[in-house]
Amino acid sequence: MDMTWFEEMEARIPKGKVRTRFAPSPTGYMHVGNLRTALYTWLIARHANGTFILRIEDTDQGRLVEGAVDVIYKTLAECGLDHDEGPDVGGPVAPYVQTERRPFYGRYAELLIERGHAYRCFCEKSESEEDSGEFDRGDDPCRSLSREEAERRAANGEPFVIRQRIPHEGTTTFHDEIFGDITVENGTLDDQVLMKRDGLPTYNFANVVDDHMMGITHVVRGSEYLSSAPKYNLLYQGFGWDVPAYVHCSPVMRDQHNKMSKRHGDPSYEDLIAQGYLTEAVLNYVALLGWSPRGEQEIFSLDELKDVFEMSGISKSPAIFDIEKLRHFNSEYIRAMSPEAFAKVAEPYIRQAVKNPALDAGAIAALLQQRTEVLTDIPEKLDFFDALPEYGTELFVHKKSKSDEASSLEVLRKVLPAFEALEVWDDESILNAMVKLAEEMGAKNAKVMWPVRIAAAGKTVTPGGAVEICRILGRSETLRRLRVAVEKLA
Repeated sequence: MDMTWFEEMEARIPKGKVRTRFAPSPTGYMHVGNLRTALYTWLIARHANGTFILRIEDTDQGRLVEGAVDVIYKTLAECGLDHDEGPDVGGPVAPYVQTERRPFYGRYAELLIERGHAYRCFCEKSESEEDSGEFDRGDDPCRSLSREEAERRAANGEPFVIRQRIPHEGTTTFHDEIFGDITVENGTLDDQVLMKRDGLPTYNFANVVDDHMMGITHVVRGSEYLSSAPKYNLLYQGFGWDVPAYVHCSPVMRDQHNKMSKRHGDPSYEDLIAQGYLTEAVLNYVALLGWSPRGEQEIFSLDELKDVFEMSGISKSPAIFDIEKLRHFNSEYIRAMSPEAFAKVAEPYIRQAVKNPALDAGAIAALLQQRTEVLTDIPEKLDFFDALPEYGTELFVHKKSKSDEASSLEVLRKVLPAFEALEVWDDESILNAMVKLAEEMGAKNAKVMWPVRIAAAGKTVTPGGAVEICRILGRSETLRRLRVAVEKLA
């Protein structure tokens, strides 16, 4: 076999620095486990000043979903997980889409046959067996075919797959950065399919070839692939290639017994954003699903994660996704935002409830920032701004404020002329008017502010107190609402 082409491919491989890849299949949404894999892969590269590569693994044509590649690009961009090489930016080992690399795999499969580590198999197999590459059966009879017989049958047009020739004897040991050294008996491994009858590689073959051709130094994937790692090692050995560092991450679970699954209604990254979570909070929380930093700090920016992330902190144990913990993280991020940044992200949610353009969304956002855990909570807090809701006079009864219906009527009748007389309608003027009235009545401030807030909002729980609500509503609307309350109470 002429090795010139293979030598040219070897010469293309970048060397001398850490190179990692995120290699999703474009089969739909970005679930939390996928996002974690992308994040850890990016962090390993960035922590070492290495290269992060995006590769699209689309050889499983039956599961492709239209638009899924766009979801991958959009999610990585929103999360700040920038890639140095990929289908959209190119790079020294292009192409970065597996179906565009189709000519490579047959050549490498033939090289393995030449070296005695693979063989052609002409047995009938179901499509699902081919796709998975797994067979639960004894020795394939084609394993013992001579090279000449196999090549003759192939030349006659007989369909075949190419299978890996696993040694019958001995053991294979592989090293994982998280789980350490693992040894398996070769007799427990099957001769997996490498190339299907349609000329496309199986996942298990394509990712080994691509990882080598792209110079990948660290392979991050789920722990469900631990059982396949011995066969990957044997492929690397068959080619005479260096084995990359394996980083197998334990699964993200919805509870003690079940993995997260879209079928069970568990959220994808897109779902979480639609549910009002901030990208930064989601990333921070996902980083801690199976990784522990040194020290007590839990809140990290992406730049901070890049600095502190070490593979030694990745756990062998499955991580349970706790939506309440994520909610806590999200509230911490919201409170830490600048008022301007929060107002910007909150405005679409504010405008779901507050349609009146005369009401300042920025002013309303200021009331919400310290009281919001997820952005989707916002609209239900604001339903009273556009229209005074129907309410009963029992809301004016409040023991702590020593307020009842009779005292509230007295307060509101006195507040009305005081508010009408104000020269300036701002927090200070509104507050001073109510404080002055409380002094004149020999009462605590709350006895005045409670009925004003109920009259202005028509509900007992509001973001902000009487002063802020009145200021945002404006003088005219506030006075109108206070008069409505007087009529209810009279």
